Amino acid sequence: MAKAAKRAHAGKAAPVRKTASAKKTAAAKAPARAGAGKPPAKTTAKDAPVRKAAPPKKVTVAPKKATAAVKRASPARTVAPKPPRNESRTALVRRARRINRELAEVYPYAHPELDFENPFQLLVATVLSAQTTDLRVNQTTPALFARYPTPEDLAAADPEEVEGILRPTGFFRAKTKSVMGLSKVLAEEFGGEVPGRLEDLVKLPGVGRKTAFVVLGNAFGRPGITVDTHFQRLVRRWQWTEETDPDKIEAAVGALFPKSDWTMLSHHVIFHGRRICHARKPACGACPIAPLCPAYGEGETDPEKAKKLLKYEKGGFPGQRLKPPQSYLDAGGRPAPPLGAG
Repeated sequence: MAKAAKRAHAGKAAPVRKTASAKKTAAAKAPARAGAGKPPAKTTAKDAPVRKAAPPKKVTVAPKKATAAVKRASPARTVAPKPPRNESRTALVRRARRINRELAEVYPYAHPELDFENPFQLLVATVLSAQTTDLRVNQTTPALFARYPTPEDLAAADPEEVEGILRPTGFFRAKTKSVMGLSKVLAEEFGGEVPGRLEDLVKLPGVGRKTAFVVLGNAFGRPGITVDTHFQRLVRRWQWTEETDPDKIEAAVGALFPKSDWTMLSHHVIFHGRRICHARKPACGACPIAPLCPAYGEGETDPEKAKKLLKYEKGGFPGQRLKPPQSYLDAGGRPAPPLGAG
C-alpha cells in the first residue's frame, strides 16, 4: 500500500512558479490576444509630426547699375557684399580707379565750386569756406573783392568793415584776421602775388594743405588732392583707407592714382559727396557706383525715394556758383542766386 500511495503522489504535477521573465512575456502576449482578428492600424502622413522647413535665406546684392529712373521697387534695405578684408593691393587699385572713371562719366563738368577770377580770389574764398557752404561764400565775396580787389587793399582795410562783409560766412572775426593776415604777407613778402609752391602757401595765415592744394590744382594747374569732409567720408566708405588724419588720407589715396588724376579725382569725389553720397542719408538707390561700393545700403535703396534726396543739378536745383563754367551750364546746371535773392 505504501508503494501505491507513492506512485499516486508522483503522478500529480507540481505547481510551477512563474519567473519575472515569464510574467513579462505573458503581459506582452495579452494585448496581442485582445486585438486578435483586427488589422494593424496604419500610420498616415497626417498622423506623423511634420517639421516646418526654414524659409530660404534671401541673398541681396547691389543692382548692376542703380539709377533714379528705375520704376518703383519695393525691397527693403539691401546690402551689397563687402569686399573681403584681405582685398589685395592690386584689386584695391583697380576698384578705386574704376570708381573714379565711373564718376568722371557722371560729372564730366566737375569743377571747383567757388567763384574766382584769379589765384588771390580763390585763396581768400577757400579760407572763407571753412565751416560754411561754397554757396554762402560765393554770395559774399563779390562785395569783398569789389571793395578790396588786391592783397594790398585788403591788408590795409578797416577790420570792422571786413567783418561786416564776412559776417554771413560765420566765424567772421577769425576769418577777417586770416584773410587780412595772408594779404599782408602776400603784399610784403611775395610782391602782392600768390606763390605757386606748397611750402610757401602753407606759411600763410589760415592756409593749410587742403587750401593750398585747392589753389595749386585750380589756379596753377599743379596736381593736388583736396581732403575736405566729403572726401574723407567717401574714401572711408569705399574702404580706400582706414586713416582718419587728413594728411595720412591724402598720402594713402594719392598712392592709388597717378599724380595727373589727383585734382580731378578730388572734384569727382566732392561732387558725388554733395549730390548723392550724403553724410546722414546717402541716396544709394540713385548711385551710379552702387555695385562697387562696400557701404551700399547705408542709405535709401528704393530708387524713387532716393531720387528725392538728390541735390543741386542732380535734383533739378541751382548749383553753388553764381558764375559757373560754361560746361556746367551746358550740362543743365543752373547758377546759384545772389545774396539776398528769394
